[in-house]
Amino acid sequence: MRLENFRETTTASETIYEGRVINLRKDEVRLSNGHITQREIVEHQGAICIVPVDKDGKIMMVRQFRKPAEQALLELPAGSLEKDEDPLDCAHRELLEECGLKAGRMAPLFQCYLAPGYSSEYMYGFLAQDLEQAKAQPEEDEILVLESYSLQELLPMITDGRIRDAKTICGVLLWARISGV
Repeated sequence: MRLENFRETTTASETIYEGRVINLRKDEVRLSNGHITQREIVEHQGAICIVPVDKDGKIMMVRQFRKPAEQALLELPAGSLEKDEDPLDCAHRELLEECGLKAGRMAPLFQCYLAPGYSSEYMYGFLAQDLEQAKAQPEEDEILVLESYSLQELLPMITDGRIRDAKTICGVLLWARISGV
C-alpha cells in the first residue's frame, strides 16, 4: 500500500477545551478512500522523562498518586515541556525539581509518541549520569516519594505489573538493553 493511502485531510477543526496542560479539539477528516469521519485529539506541548543512574547503578524513581489511574504509580522522573522549551533543558529542570539531582552527563535515550491514537504528546527520554545531590524543588501540586532500585529489582516489577507506566517501562528496558543486563 502506498503512503498516500494513509493520509487524512482535515476538513474542519473545532477547539473544545483549552487548559493549562492540554487542549482538546475535534477534527473532521477525509480519509484517502473519501470517507469522512471525526477525530478527537488531545493537544500536548510534549514531555521528557529521565533515567537517572547513580554511580552504584541504582535508578532514581518517583512514586506519586495519578488521578486518572486512581493509584500511586512508580515512575521515572518526568515532566511537561514549557512553551518553546528545549527538551534537554527541561530534563535538567525536572531532575532537579523532582529528585534534587544535577546530572554531569545527560544523553538522549529515546523519543516516542505516548498515545498517537488520540494525543499529540511526544516524549523525549534521557539518560542522566554523574549525579550530584542538590535541593529538590517539587511544584506545589506534586507530592513525590523518591525511591531507588537496581535494574535487577525493576525488571521483575515490569513483568509482574507493579510498574504500569509506559514511559518508565520504555526507559528501564532500553537502559537494561544498553547496559547489557
